[in-house]
Amino acid sequence: MDGLPEWDRCAVMGVVNVTPDSFSDGGRWFDTEAAIKHGIDLVAQGADLVDVGGESTRPGAARVSEAEELRRVLPVVRGLAGEGVVVSVDTMRASVAAQAVAAGAVLVNDVSGGKADPEMVPAVAEAGVPFVVMHWRGQSIDMNNRAVYTDVVGEVLAELTESVRRAIAGGIDPARIVVDPGLGFAKRAEHDLALVAALSRLRAELDHPMLVAASRKRFLGRVLADDKGAPPPPARERDAATAAVTTLAAREGAWAVRVHEVRASADAVRVVRAVQSAAEALPHSQTEPETKTTETEAAT
Repeated sequence: MDGLPEWDRCAVMGVVNVTPDSFSDGGRWFDTEAAIKHGIDLVAQGADLVDVGGESTRPGAARVSEAEELRRVLPVVRGLAGEGVVVSVDTMRASVAAQAVAAGAVLVNDVSGGKADPEMVPAVAEAGVPFVVMHWRGQSIDMNNRAVYTDVVGEVLAELTESVRRAIAGGIDPARIVVDPGLGFAKRAEHDLALVAALSRLRAELDHPMLVAASRKRFLGRVLADDKGAPPPPARERDAATAAVTTLAAREGAWAVRVHEVRASADAVRVVRAVQSAAEALPHSQTEPETKTTETEAAT
């Protein structure tokens, strides 16, 4: 599969973290067999593709070695691809991306947008697979210090546009580029919410398919915290809020959403598509608000 996978609606990308320190699932799928089974289960629950990552990108996380990332990722990619699962690899390393593609991955999801490893763009160009370019300002260990914006939407647009330009200049086919606004990466809650509110503008101005990855992130915890000083709910209690963002993203034409808990988001994208189909079938007059004629207007 050389081109970008396409569906007739927003796709659902399920997450398989082959890490001991993920913010959302705390190493539940660190074992290879457990991770493969989890990926297959996600597909059964409605995932269209599965994103396999071997390095945590939670705020404050330190990087793992290349050898360790390869040890974690490759058997899972190979096992899932062997079961017919559409697999993407979540990595910032060109060597991991290239070997994962050789093992059966059909898409490279780089949270650094090609910035962390200068060999990433050439490797993806040579592999001829789709590439997710995310908005990124630096490694997880200190990214919170980089969450400074005057105009978050404008700055994310400008910085993502430059990352896309570099990817294309490096030989990646523009038709294979997906953009991701990078919710939670070097952003505070107010920045994430502003970007969600601006998804329509981001998609229109970036003019590439968009991946939205809001799943269980801190800004949702902040939204769900009550106003009496209680702490935000833990990550695993943010799935309903995640599905709400999935609905918003699907309505705004996102190519895919990346989520940990699949079923609710899989249902959400299908409902959005059904409503859109119903709207398309209605006569134009029935989708426009009625204009009421007042007595004064009728008399003139």
